[in-house]
Amino acid sequence: MSEQLTAEELGERVFHSALAGLETLSIHLGDTLGWYRSLADDGPATADELAARTSTTPRYAREWLEQQAVAGYLTVADDAGGEAADRRFALTAAAREVFTDGESLSYLAPLARLVAAVGVQMPGLQRAYRDGGGVGWAQFGDDMRTAQADMNRPWYRHELPGVLAALPGVHDRLARPGARILDIGCGAGHSTVALATAYPQATVLGIDIDAPSVELARQAAVDGGVADRVEFRVGDASAPDLRPGSDARFTAAFAFECIHDMPRPVDVLRQVHDVLDPQGVMVVMDEATAEAFAPNGDEVERMLYAFSVTVCLPDGLSSSPSVGTGTVMRPDTLRRYASEAGFSDVEVLPTGEFGFWRFYALNP
Repeated sequence: MSEQLTAEELGERVFHSALAGLETLSIHLGDTLGWYRSLADDGPATADELAARTSTTPRYAREWLEQQAVAGYLTVADDAGGEAADRRFALTAAAREVFTDGESLSYLAPLARLVAAVGVQMPGLQRAYRDGGGVGWAQFGDDMRTAQADMNRPWYRHELPGVLAALPGVHDRLARPGARILDIGCGAGHSTVALATAYPQATVLGIDIDAPSVELARQAAVDGGVADRVEFRVGDASAPDLRPGSDARFTAAFAFECIHDMPRPVDVLRQVHDVLDPQGVMVVMDEATAEAFAPNGDEVERMLYAFSVTVCLPDGLSSSPSVGTGTVMRPDTLRRYASEAGFSDVEVLPTGEFGFWRFYALNP
Protein backbone atom coordinates (compact mmCIF):
# COMPACT_ATOMS: atom_id res chain seq x y z
CA MET A 1 0.00 0.00 0.00
CA SER A 2 1.27 3.47 -0.86
CA GLU A 3 2.35 5.62 2.05
CA GLN A 4 -0.23 8.26 2.90
CA LEU A 5 0.63 11.93 3.27
CA THR A 6 0.57 13.47 6.72
CA ALA A 7 -1.66 16.48 7.36
CA GLU A 8 1.43 18.70 7.29
CA GLU A 9 2.62 17.24 3.99
CA LEU A 10 -0.82 17.51 2.44
CA GLY A 11 -1.18 21.08 3.66
CA GLU A 12 2.18 21.94 2.10
CA ARG A 13 1.10 20.39 -1.19
CA VAL A 14 -2.14 22.39 -1.20
CA PHE A 15 -0.20 25.58 -0.45
CA HIS A 16 2.14 24.97 -3.39
CA SER A 17 -0.82 24.11 -5.62
CA ALA A 18 -2.52 27.39 -4.72
CA LEU A 19 0.72 29.29 -5.30
CA ALA A 20 1.18 27.62 -8.69
CA GLY A 21 -2.43 28.33 -9.62
CA LEU A 22 -2.18 32.03 -8.85
CA GLU A 23 1.18 32.35 -10.60
CA THR A 24 -0.34 30.60 -13.61
CA LEU A 25 -3.05 33.26 -13.76
CA SER A 26 -0.36 35.96 -13.58
CA ILE A 27 1.28 34.31 -16.61
CA HIS A 28 -2.05 34.51 -18.40
CA LEU A 29 -2.21 38.24 -17.63
CA GLY A 30 1.29 38.81 -18.98
CA ASP A 31 0.49 36.84 -22.11
CA THR A 32 -2.86 38.43 -22.95
CA LEU A 33 -1.83 41.98 -22.08
CA GLY A 34 1.21 41.73 -24.33
CA TRP A 35 3.72 42.31 -21.53
CA TYR A 36 5.90 39.27 -22.27
CA ARG A 37 5.84 40.04 -25.97
CA SER A 38 6.90 43.65 -25.39
CA LEU A 39 9.77 42.62 -23.13
CA ALA A 40 10.86 40.07 -25.75
CA ASP A 41 10.57 42.35 -28.79
CA ASP A 42 11.32 45.79 -27.36
CA GLY A 43 13.73 44.92 -24.55
CA PRO A 44 13.87 45.63 -20.81
CA ALA A 45 11.47 48.19 -19.39
CA THR A 46 10.41 50.07 -16.31
CA ALA A 47 6.78 49.88 -15.30
CA ASP A 48 6.04 53.22 -16.96
CA GLU A 49 7.76 52.17 -20.18
CA LEU A 50 6.01 48.81 -20.33
CA ALA A 51 2.64 50.41 -19.69
CA ALA A 52 3.23 53.01 -22.41
CA ARG A 53 4.25 50.33 -24.91
CA THR A 54 1.18 48.19 -24.25
CA SER A 55 -1.51 50.81 -23.46
CA THR A 56 -1.92 49.50 -19.93
CA THR A 57 -1.76 51.07 -16.47
CA PRO A 58 1.64 51.75 -14.84
CA ARG A 59 0.67 50.81 -11.30
CA TYR A 60 -0.61 47.40 -12.40
CA ALA A 61 2.43 46.93 -14.64
CA ARG A 62 4.75 47.60 -11.69
CA GLU A 63 3.02 45.11 -9.43
CA TRP A 64 3.10 42.45 -12.15
CA LEU A 65 6.76 43.10 -12.98
CA GLU A 66 7.75 42.82 -9.32
CA GLN A 67 5.69 39.65 -8.89
CA GLN A 68 7.29 38.09 -11.97
CA ALA A 69 10.76 38.97 -10.69
CA VAL A 70 10.00 37.48 -7.28
CA ALA A 71 8.75 34.34 -9.04
CA GLY A 72 12.04 34.12 -10.97
CA TYR A 73 10.61 34.75 -14.44
CA LEU A 74 12.14 38.23 -14.85
CA THR A 75 15.43 39.77 -13.84
CA VAL A 76 15.97 43.31 -12.59
CA ALA A 77 18.43 44.92 -14.96
CA ASP A 78 19.23 47.94 -12.76
CA ASP A 79 19.92 48.31 -9.04
CA ALA A 80 17.04 46.57 -7.28
CA GLY A 81 17.52 48.81 -4.29
CA GLY A 82 16.64 51.98 -6.18
CA GLU A 83 13.32 53.69 -6.52
CA ALA A 84 10.51 51.38 -7.62
CA ALA A 85 9.76 53.53 -10.65
CA ASP A 86 13.38 53.21 -11.84
CA ARG A 87 13.60 49.44 -11.75
CA ARG A 88 14.11 48.00 -15.21
CA PHE A 89 12.94 44.45 -15.79
CA ALA A 90 14.03 41.94 -18.42
CA LEU A 91 12.98 38.47 -19.54
CA THR A 92 15.33 35.61 -18.80
CA ALA A 93 16.31 33.52 -21.83
CA ALA A 94 14.17 30.67 -20.52
CA ALA A 95 11.17 32.92 -19.98
CA ARG A 96 11.50 34.33 -23.50
CA GLU A 97 11.26 30.80 -24.92
CA VAL A 98 8.50 29.48 -22.64
CA PHE A 99 6.27 32.55 -22.83
CA THR A 100 6.82 33.95 -26.34
CA ASP A 101 8.41 31.43 -28.73
CA GLY A 102 5.47 29.76 -30.48
CA GLU A 103 7.85 27.44 -32.38
CA SER A 104 9.48 25.98 -29.27
CA LEU A 105 8.50 22.65 -27.76
CA SER A 106 8.80 24.45 -24.41
CA TYR A 107 6.17 27.08 -25.30
CA LEU A 108 3.66 26.91 -22.45
CA ALA A 109 2.02 30.31 -22.21
CA PRO A 110 -1.09 28.70 -23.78
CA LEU A 111 -1.32 26.34 -20.79
CA ALA A 112 -2.03 29.35 -18.57
CA ARG A 113 -4.73 30.42 -21.05
CA LEU A 114 -6.29 26.98 -20.76
CA VAL A 115 -6.34 27.13 -16.97
CA ALA A 116 -7.98 30.55 -17.10
CA ALA A 117 -10.64 29.22 -19.49
CA VAL A 118 -11.48 26.50 -16.98
CA GLY A 119 -11.86 29.07 -14.20
CA VAL A 120 -14.37 31.08 -16.21
CA GLN A 121 -16.57 27.99 -16.58
CA MET A 122 -16.50 26.95 -12.91
CA PRO A 123 -20.19 27.81 -12.33
CA GLY A 124 -21.15 25.63 -15.30
CA LEU A 125 -18.94 22.81 -14.05
CA GLN A 126 -20.57 22.97 -10.64
CA ARG A 127 -24.03 22.77 -12.22
CA ALA A 128 -22.97 19.79 -14.33
CA TYR A 129 -21.57 17.95 -11.34
CA ARG A 130 -24.77 18.53 -9.37
CA ASP A 131 -27.40 18.05 -12.05
CA GLY A 132 -25.72 16.01 -14.81
CA GLY A 133 -24.99 17.15 -18.35
CA GLY A 134 -21.68 18.79 -19.11
CA VAL A 135 -19.75 21.79 -20.37
CA GLY A 136 -19.06 21.50 -24.10
CA TRP A 137 -16.03 22.65 -26.03
CA ALA A 138 -17.94 25.60 -27.49
CA GLN A 139 -18.80 26.81 -23.97
CA PHE A 140 -15.13 26.88 -22.97
CA GLY A 141 -14.63 29.32 -25.83
CA ASP A 142 -11.75 30.67 -27.87
CA ASP A 143 -9.24 30.67 -25.03
CA MET A 144 -9.61 26.91 -24.66
CA ARG A 145 -9.54 26.00 -28.36
CA THR A 146 -6.62 28.30 -29.20
CA ALA A 147 -4.68 27.25 -26.08
CA GLN A 148 -4.79 23.59 -27.04
CA ALA A 149 -3.95 24.39 -30.67
CA ASP A 150 -1.03 26.67 -29.81
CA MET A 151 0.45 24.19 -27.33
CA ASN A 152 0.29 21.25 -29.72
CA ARG A 153 1.41 23.04 -32.90
CA PRO A 154 5.19 22.96 -32.23
CA TRP A 155 5.09 19.23 -31.51
CA TYR A 156 3.07 18.40 -34.61
CA ARG A 157 5.30 20.57 -36.76
CA HIS A 158 8.70 19.51 -35.46
CA GLU A 159 8.28 16.05 -33.94
CA LEU A 160 5.38 14.21 -35.59
CA PRO A 161 7.10 13.67 -38.98
CA GLY A 162 10.07 12.04 -37.28
CA VAL A 163 7.84 9.81 -35.18
CA LEU A 164 5.99 8.54 -38.25
CA ALA A 165 9.18 8.14 -40.29
CA ALA A 166 10.49 5.78 -37.60
CA LEU A 167 7.44 3.51 -38.00
CA PRO A 168 7.96 1.65 -41.31
CA GLY A 169 4.53 0.00 -41.21
CA VAL A 170 2.86 3.43 -41.07
CA HIS A 171 5.37 5.56 -42.97
CA ASP A 172 5.51 3.31 -46.03
CA ARG A 173 1.75 3.51 -46.47
CA LEU A 174 1.67 7.28 -46.12
CA ALA A 175 4.56 7.82 -48.53
CA ARG A 176 2.83 6.04 -51.43
CA PRO A 177 1.73 8.29 -54.32
CA GLY A 178 -1.97 9.01 -54.04
CA ALA A 179 -2.24 8.13 -50.35
CA ARG A 180 -5.45 9.36 -48.72
CA ILE A 181 -5.25 10.33 -45.06
CA LEU A 182 -8.12 10.99 -42.65
CA ASP A 183 -7.59 13.14 -39.53
CA ILE A 184 -10.61 12.94 -37.23
CA GLY A 185 -11.04 15.44 -34.41
CA CYS A 186 -8.53 17.64 -36.21
CA GLY A 187 -9.24 20.77 -34.16
CA ALA A 188 -7.35 23.78 -35.49
CA GLY A 189 -5.71 21.60 -38.14
CA HIS A 190 -2.06 21.65 -37.09
CA SER A 191 -1.89 17.85 -37.13
CA THR A 192 -3.54 17.79 -40.57
CA VAL A 193 -1.11 20.34 -41.97
CA ALA A 194 1.83 18.43 -40.48
CA LEU A 195 0.67 15.22 -42.17
CA ALA A 196 0.25 16.95 -45.54
CA THR A 197 3.66 18.62 -45.22
CA ALA A 198 5.41 15.37 -44.31
CA TYR A 199 3.73 13.44 -47.16
CA PRO A 200 3.57 15.69 -50.22
CA GLN A 201 2.06 12.99 -52.44
CA ALA A 202 -0.91 12.52 -50.13
CA THR A 203 -4.26 14.26 -49.77
CA VAL A 204 -5.67 14.78 -46.30
CA LEU A 205 -9.22 15.23 -44.97
CA GLY A 206 -9.65 16.77 -41.53
CA ILE A 207 -12.99 16.62 -39.75
CA ASP A 208 -14.05 18.24 -36.49
CA ILE A 209 -17.36 18.96 -34.81
CA ASP A 210 -16.31 22.47 -33.71
CA ALA A 211 -16.92 24.99 -36.52
CA PRO A 212 -14.62 27.76 -35.19
CA SER A 213 -11.79 25.23 -34.95
CA VAL A 214 -12.34 24.21 -38.56
CA GLU A 215 -12.10 27.86 -39.62
CA LEU A 216 -8.75 28.06 -37.83
CA ALA A 217 -7.72 24.84 -39.60
CA ARG A 218 -8.53 26.19 -43.04
CA GLN A 219 -6.35 29.21 -42.37
CA ALA A 220 -3.57 26.97 -41.04
CA ALA A 221 -3.63 25.03 -44.32
CA VAL A 222 -3.28 28.27 -46.30
CA ASP A 223 -0.46 29.47 -44.06
CA GLY A 224 1.26 26.10 -44.37
CA GLY A 225 1.07 26.08 -48.16
CA VAL A 226 -0.92 22.83 -48.35
CA ALA A 227 -4.46 24.10 -48.98
CA ASP A 228 -4.48 22.46 -52.42
CA ARG A 229 -4.17 18.98 -50.84
CA VAL A 230 -6.10 19.45 -47.60
CA GLU A 231 -9.85 19.59 -47.07
CA PHE A 232 -11.66 20.31 -43.82
CA ARG A 233 -15.23 19.50 -42.89
CA VAL A 234 -17.41 20.40 -39.95
CA GLY A 235 -19.24 17.34 -38.72
CA ASP A 236 -19.61 14.39 -36.39
CA ALA A 237 -17.13 11.72 -37.48
CA SER A 238 -19.59 9.00 -36.44
CA ALA A 239 -22.31 10.17 -38.82
CA PRO A 240 -21.25 11.16 -42.36
CA ASP A 241 -19.83 8.96 -45.10
CA LEU A 242 -16.16 9.89 -44.95
CA ARG A 243 -14.99 8.11 -48.09
CA PRO A 244 -12.91 10.29 -50.43
CA GLY A 245 -14.80 8.89 -53.44
CA SER A 246 -17.56 6.42 -54.24
CA ASP A 247 -15.19 3.43 -54.28
CA ALA A 248 -12.07 4.92 -52.70
CA ARG A 249 -10.90 4.25 -49.19
CA PHE A 250 -8.40 5.88 -46.88
CA THR A 251 -4.84 4.64 -46.69
CA ALA A 252 -4.56 5.69 -43.05
CA ALA A 253 -6.58 7.47 -40.39
CA PHE A 254 -5.41 9.44 -37.37
CA ALA A 255 -7.04 10.52 -34.13
CA PHE A 256 -4.81 12.87 -32.17
CA GLU A 257 -5.77 13.30 -28.51
CA CYS A 258 -9.52 13.19 -29.15
CA ILE A 259 -10.97 9.68 -28.76
CA HIS A 260 -11.32 10.14 -24.99
CA ASP A 261 -13.38 13.31 -25.56
CA MET A 262 -15.93 11.64 -27.84
CA PRO A 263 -19.34 10.77 -26.39
CA ARG A 264 -19.67 7.76 -28.73
CA PRO A 265 -16.14 6.64 -29.59
CA VAL A 266 -17.16 3.18 -30.78
CA ASP A 267 -19.45 4.70 -33.42
CA VAL A 268 -16.59 6.91 -34.63
CA LEU A 269 -14.10 4.05 -34.72
CA ARG A 270 -16.60 1.84 -36.54
CA GLN A 271 -17.11 4.54 -39.17
CA VAL A 272 -13.35 4.88 -39.61
CA HIS A 273 -12.98 1.09 -39.82
CA ASP A 274 -15.51 0.98 -42.64
CA VAL A 275 -13.72 3.61 -44.75
CA LEU A 276 -10.17 2.28 -44.32
CA ASP A 277 -8.43 0.31 -47.02
CA PRO A 278 -8.20 -3.37 -45.97
CA GLN A 279 -4.42 -2.90 -45.71
CA GLY A 280 -4.79 0.47 -44.03
CA VAL A 281 -4.10 1.47 -40.45
CA MET A 282 -5.58 3.81 -37.88
CA VAL A 283 -3.17 5.58 -35.55
CA VAL A 284 -4.50 6.89 -32.24
CA MET A 285 -2.41 9.29 -30.18
CA ASP A 286 -3.84 9.63 -26.72
CA GLU A 287 -2.73 10.22 -23.16
CA ALA A 288 0.02 8.00 -21.72
CA THR A 289 -2.00 6.83 -18.75
CA ALA A 290 -0.89 4.20 -16.28
CA GLU A 291 -1.99 0.68 -17.18
CA ALA A 292 -4.38 0.58 -14.21
CA PHE A 293 -5.80 2.90 -11.56
CA ALA A 294 -3.83 3.28 -8.33
CA PRO A 295 -3.85 5.93 -5.58
CA ASN A 296 -0.93 8.34 -5.16
CA GLY A 297 -0.09 8.51 -8.85
CA ASP A 298 2.82 10.29 -10.46
CA GLU A 299 2.64 13.86 -11.78
CA VAL A 300 1.51 12.78 -15.25
CA GLU A 301 -1.40 10.79 -13.83
CA ARG A 302 -2.32 13.67 -11.53
CA MET A 303 -2.31 16.12 -14.43
CA LEU A 304 -4.43 13.82 -16.60
CA TYR A 305 -7.06 13.45 -13.89
CA ALA A 306 -7.03 17.22 -13.30
CA PHE A 307 -7.74 17.76 -17.00
CA SER A 308 -10.45 15.10 -16.89
CA VAL A 309 -12.26 16.58 -13.90
CA THR A 310 -12.28 20.11 -15.34
CA VAL A 311 -12.32 19.73 -19.14
CA CYS A 312 -12.50 16.38 -20.89
CA LEU A 313 -15.16 14.53 -18.92
CA PRO A 314 -17.54 17.54 -18.82
CA ASP A 315 -16.98 18.01 -22.55
CA GLY A 316 -17.67 14.34 -23.26
CA LEU A 317 -20.82 14.36 -21.13
CA SER A 318 -22.18 17.51 -22.81
CA SER A 319 -23.69 15.31 -25.53
CA SER A 320 -26.14 12.48 -24.87
CA PRO A 321 -25.86 9.52 -24.95
CA SER A 322 -22.25 9.41 -23.84
CA VAL A 323 -19.91 6.73 -22.53
CA GLY A 324 -18.14 9.40 -20.47
CA THR A 325 -14.58 8.23 -21.03
CA GLY A 326 -12.65 11.20 -19.64
CA THR A 327 -9.00 12.01 -20.16
CA VAL A 328 -7.74 8.88 -18.40
CA MET A 329 -8.47 6.40 -21.19
CA ARG A 330 -6.37 3.38 -20.29
CA PRO A 331 -5.06 0.99 -22.97
CA ASP A 332 -7.62 -1.70 -22.13
CA THR A 333 -10.43 0.80 -22.64
CA LEU A 334 -9.21 1.70 -26.12
CA ARG A 335 -8.76 -1.99 -26.95
CA ARG A 336 -12.37 -2.63 -25.97
CA TYR A 337 -13.64 0.30 -28.04
CA ALA A 338 -11.58 -0.83 -31.05
CA SER A 339 -12.78 -4.43 -30.78
CA GLU A 340 -16.42 -3.34 -30.60
CA ALA A 341 -15.82 -1.22 -33.72
CA GLY A 342 -14.46 -4.17 -35.69
CA PHE A 343 -10.70 -3.68 -35.50
CA SER A 344 -8.76 -6.91 -35.27
CA ASP A 345 -6.05 -5.80 -32.87
CA VAL A 346 -4.51 -2.80 -31.12
CA GLU A 347 -0.74 -2.40 -30.94
CA VAL A 348 1.17 0.09 -28.79
CA LEU A 349 3.65 1.65 -31.20
CA PRO A 350 7.34 1.95 -30.27
CA THR A 351 7.54 5.72 -30.58
CA GLY A 352 9.73 6.45 -27.56
CA GLU A 353 8.91 8.63 -24.59
CA PHE A 354 6.72 11.70 -25.09
CA GLY A 355 5.56 12.33 -21.55
CA PHE A 356 1.83 12.74 -21.94
CA TRP A 357 1.23 10.76 -25.15
CA ARG A 358 1.10 7.16 -26.30
CA PHE A 359 0.61 5.94 -29.89
CA TYR A 360 -1.55 2.98 -30.88
CA ALA A 361 -2.05 1.24 -34.24
CA LEU A 362 -5.54 -0.16 -34.89
CA ASN A 363 -5.56 -2.71 -37.69
CA PRO A 364 -8.78 -3.41 -39.59
